[in-house]
Amino acid sequence: MPALVARVLIDSPLPQLDRLFDYGIPASMAETALPGVRVRVPLRSAGRIADGIIVELAPPGDYTGALSELDEVVSPIPVLTTEVWTLARRASERAAGTASDIVRLAVPNRQVRVEKAYLAAGDRALIPDLPRAAPIAGYLDGALEGAIASGGRLAVDALPGVVDVGNESWVGRWAVTMAAAAASSLSAGKSAILAVPDYRDQQQLEAALAAVLPPELVVHLDARQSNPDRYRGFLRCLSSGPLAIVGNRSVVYAPADNLGLIAVFDDGDPLHSEPLSPYVHTRDAALLRQEQQGAALIFLGHARSTEVERLVEIGWLGTLSPTPAVLPKVIPTAQQQSSDRLAAQARIPSSAWREARAALEHGPVLVQVARPGYAPRLACADCRQSARCQVCEGPLGQKTSRSVPACAWCGALAVRWKCSNCEGEKLRVIGSGATRTAEDLGRAFPGVRVIIADGERQIMHVGPEPALVIATRGAEPIADGGYRAVLLLDGESLVARESLRVGEDCLRTWSNAAALAAHRAPIMLVGVGGALASALATWRQADYARSELADRRQLRFPPAVRVATVTGSLEAVAHAVAAVPGEPSDLLGPVDLGDGLVRTIVRFDYASGADVASALRAELVRNATGRRRPPKAQDRTPRPTLRVRFDDSEPFLDS
Repeated sequence: MPALVARVLIDSPLPQLDRLFDYGIPASMAETALPGVRVRVPLRSAGRIADGIIVELAPPGDYTGALSELDEVVSPIPVLTTEVWTLARRASERAAGTASDIVRLAVPNRQVRVEKAYLAAGDRALIPDLPRAAPIAGYLDGALEGAIASGGRLAVDALPGVVDVGNESWVGRWAVTMAAAAASSLSAGKSAILAVPDYRDQQQLEAALAAVLPPELVVHLDARQSNPDRYRGFLRCLSSGPLAIVGNRSVVYAPADNLGLIAVFDDGDPLHSEPLSPYVHTRDAALLRQEQQGAALIFLGHARSTEVERLVEIGWLGTLSPTPAVLPKVIPTAQQQSSDRLAAQARIPSSAWREARAALEHGPVLVQVARPGYAPRLACADCRQSARCQVCEGPLGQKTSRSVPACAWCGALAVRWKCSNCEGEKLRVIGSGATRTAEDLGRAFPGVRVIIADGERQIMHVGPEPALVIATRGAEPIADGGYRAVLLLDGESLVARESLRVGEDCLRTWSNAAALAAHRAPIMLVGVGGALASALATWRQADYARSELADRRQLRFPPAVRVATVTGSLEAVAHAVAAVPGEPSDLLGPVDLGDGLVRTIVRFDYASGADVASALRAELVRNATGRRRPPKAQDRTPRPTLRVRFDDSEPFLDS
């Protein structure tokens, strides 16, 4: 019987190397060269030793020559499981990318000391006796528990409000629901993967998990962790026994023993979009993994994304919504002039000012604003034209009332600034950021403590004492017992942005802020009317997503159809687009991006996704292998690289 060969995935972003290479196994490595282990192999085309992972051991193929042999088995630990490799391969093919790029997200860098400690300890499955999971709060009909037990798929509308989970920890009720769902899966002996957008949500979920699960059954995989801590958590996932694995977008690739649940919170948050090639969204990876392993799948959120709504409408996802008894009290408020001069200066209408003043007698009040800083935008005081940076033409802004204006793009200080239109030298403030709003509200409510929470001031929690909490979208702290009132400002400027997702993004961030209010506390939406205000006031965000999806179907915009952006030289883009099967009328572009680059958007139906991805991936390989430098010195200018990105939302967003 012929000896087995090792089929190795080379760690390389080059599309022409995105396949398995056969290597012989030296006798000295026969016991350690197993599927999933890290190896080093000779790569003759590059004349070097490359890193790789053995994907499988297989009989030799038809090749009759001598195979190169493995150079070294770097570690005996099988870090790439069969399930994760299959997911990486499928996800990369769907996005016309390389599997090694996804494996790089799934498998952290090796940490030798951590690995030695893991090998010394051995695989000690820590499975304490778990009580039967309690019914999930708010869903007492058993629908969510039944879906988890049967491997069902649900779009779950999260319950608004905050809950005390013990140890003076208050979390959103969505976190309690997610933690109870994980406990239900673990009680059946199956692992759960829980994906959240950022560290704020992760801290809430960890606190909720601590109330229902022993700490040794909760594993954290987070980009904010140190390399040793992340690798230690990853190795823990390789051990046997059920675990609750918590993290951000890359946690969907975590190895999990007997996976029973995949839960994603707030899939519409842009932080779920992977910024690295092949740009696979958390939602798409979760869908592929659920289909592959048959685990239960839950998309949980206060506002439903149009992508999830599409899956609901085609019957792929069921739905579960809270009862009207727990819905928040949202009051749309016109942008009328306030009777109080200081409140009017702070952009607060009379009715909202009265509600905030009354609520401050009982506890904290949340004020959500659109942008951080003092003045998000500056303009020429003479001609009113937007002030632009004299270095890069970026917009000028101001962090505090006394700070020097600076560029929002390159950070250059606007010293001796002069208007390019009228040569004026004076600037005027346009709009109000969190800092300026805090100053104005401090004057409108004298004697009240003012707290600013944004990207620079990361405040996670506030007490029950009266305070004005000025927070940018997504940075709102949790208040003990919930906020006694919530004011949603800058709505008019937010909905005026040019963006395909402006409506659902606004509704999502407003809903997340409204969910932090105490039961029946007033929530004032300032300056917004129409369908958005109605959806928030009635807490029927799914209806808005349904209407938005219907509009996009008429226009053939995502997610009604899939899109792929093809970027490169005009010749390369034209050649790649010509290879795509389908109607040429579904092309948008090319658009000149400068520096010799153009971009074309290809639209296609979901059923054609595999064919389009295969065609564009073939063009990527052709372009990569054809970009060798010609021998003549005068022709050594490198050709622009062809880039393909599927489901790219960037062309549809505002600049």
